[in-house]
Amino acid sequence: MAETGPPGSWRDILSARHKELTVSRAGHAGRLAVVAAFVLSLVAAPGRPGADWLAVNVSRPIGPGTAAPATPRVTVAESKKGVCVWAFKGVNGALKESGANWYLTWSTTHDDIATPRGTQFVPMVLDASSVTAAALAQAEQSGPALLTFNEPDLNTQADMTVRQALSIWPKLMATNLQLASPAVAAGAADTGGWLDRFMKGIGQRHYRVNFIAIHWYGGDFQTRAAVAQLKSYLEDVHRRYDLPVWLTEFALIDFSPAGPIYPTSAEQAAFVTAAVSMLDDLAFVKRYAWFALPAPSSGLSSGLYTPGPRATVVGRAFERA
Repeated sequence: MAETGPPGSWRDILSARHKELTVSRAGHAGRLAVVAAFVLSLVAAPGRPGADWLAVNVSRPIGPGTAAPATPRVTVAESKKGVCVWAFKGVNGALKESGANWYLTWSTTHDDIATPRGTQFVPMVLDASSVTAAALAQAEQSGPALLTFNEPDLNTQADMTVRQALSIWPKLMATNLQLASPAVAAGAADTGGWLDRFMKGIGQRHYRVNFIAIHWYGGDFQTRAAVAQLKSYLEDVHRRYDLPVWLTEFALIDFSPAGPIYPTSAEQAAFVTAAVSMLDDLAFVKRYAWFALPAPSSGLSSGLYTPGPRATVVGRAFERA
C-alpha cells in the first residue's frame, strides 16, 4: 500500500515549499516540508472507514454585509479536540488512543482509517478539482460540516484566486452542509488579504459561510508567548468576521530560511497542554485540530504517534489535555 498523507507530491514539493518559507509568515506556511519528512518515514496500515458523528455548533451563516438565509442549528459537541490524520502503521489504534473527538484527512474520504466510536470524521474539498458530484455526495453522507479549499493562497496547495473560489461556492452551498471558509496559510485577519477579499465577495453575493477555518504555526517556543500569540490571532480573526472559528491545523514549528526548526519534545508538550486549555476557554473557537497524528520514528516533530503505534512525549500530553 502506498504511503498517504496531505495532498501533493511530497518529494517534488520540498524544494518549492522551502522557498515559500522565506516569504511566508513564521508559523503559518510551510508545513508541507515537515509533512514530507513524516510521510517518507511512515508505513501505511489498512483500516475500515466508519461514519460516526458528533454534532458541531456552527449555526450562523453570514459574510460581511450579508443577509444570508438561516440554516438549522446543530448541537454542540462536548469536546473541541481534533487531529490531522493520514494513514500509517497503527493509525487506527493511535486515533482511538489520542482521545480526539474529530479528525480530518484533507479529503471527503478516510480510506484505511477506521473512525473510533464517538469520534467524528469531517470531510474537506481540498481544491477546485475536488469539487465533484461524487465528492460532494460523500461529504453529505459524513456531514453536517464541510471544510473547504486548503491554503488557496499558496501555489503548492489549493492555489486558487478569490474569483475562482467564489464561482464554485454555489455548488458547496447546494449541499446544505455547514460550510467552512477556505483555510488560508497566513493573514486571515489582514485587510485586503485573500480571506478578507473572499468574505467580502461572499457578502456582496449574499452567499453563505457558517464558520471561519484557519491555520497557525508558531515559531516562538516559549509556552506563554506562543499561547498568547495564537490567542491574539484567533481574536483578530473573530473580530474581523464575527463568526465561529475552527483552528484546523496548529503546532509549534519555526519555518526559518534554513529549514524547519522544532522545539524540544518537552516544549512542544508544554505548548499543547497550555494551548488546549486556552482554546477550550474561548467560546468562539468551536474546534481545533493538532498537526498531526503521525510522527517519524526518530527526531523532533509535532507528531503524536510513531508507527506501531507508540505515543511520543507530545502524544501523551495531547491525550491528557
